Amino acid sequence: MKDAFGTPQSLLVLGGTSEIGLATARRLVARRTRTVWLAGRPSPALEAAAAELRKLGPDVHTLAFDALDSDAHEVALGKVFAEGDIDMVLLAFGVLGDQSRDEGEPLAAVRVAQTNYTGAVSAGLICAKALQTQGHGSLVVLSSVAGERARRSNFIYGSSKAGLDAFAQGLGDALHGTGVHVMVVRPGFVRTKMTAGLSEAPLATTPEAVALAIEAGLRRRAEVVWVPGVLRVVMSALRHAPREVFRRLPV
Repeated sequence: MKDAFGTPQSLLVLGGTSEIGLATARRLVARRTRTVWLAGRPSPALEAAAAELRKLGPDVHTLAFDALDSDAHEVALGKVFAEGDIDMVLLAFGVLGDQSRDEGEPLAAVRVAQTNYTGAVSAGLICAKALQTQGHGSLVVLSSVAGERARRSNFIYGSSKAGLDAFAQGLGDALHGTGVHVMVVRPGFVRTKMTAGLSEAPLATTPEAVALAIEAGLRRRAEVVWVPGVLRVVMSALRHAPREVFRRLPV
């Protein structure tokens, strides 16, 4: 169970090699988390991530999980919850895609949508049901400011995150009063391997800063967290900008 400060004893990271996911795990382990599950495609990177976390003291397990294989989600995730209660699920998987390529290769665009949205809907609903059955827990969903308004430069990725964001908000409403808390996290540009080589956007942040914001959000049982916080104001202005003006902005 979570303590008075919202720190979970047990954590399941969907997207076990995610830099944000691992930064969050490290931060929570330094507080109180003692059991961590890293779910992802079997790989040396997943095993290395688990090995690094074990050095910090918790029991760390890996789980074969593929966002694109929705048919296998219920069995795979069921194995985790069968081992005991999970206080927090962090849905951290996703792909950025390549906008210029994906526009001309519809199947590549579909893969982005299936990973970021369809896979997340499947895993999110399964975990939500398990959390509701045990009567407590938090589901933290990594969205993105890109989902606030589609931009010419990344509308395929942005649209998938918009769908995920709407889904997570609705799920939070559906679970209100059940003991399950859903928190949507909307980072801006995060400096990770996924964004390496891209032009850095203003107000860029780090996986560690996102992890700090997640921990703070858990403590106050926030429903939406922006990283950095000022993006809430910036995106509100961009969301309401007239379309003709928005098209001319360097975003």
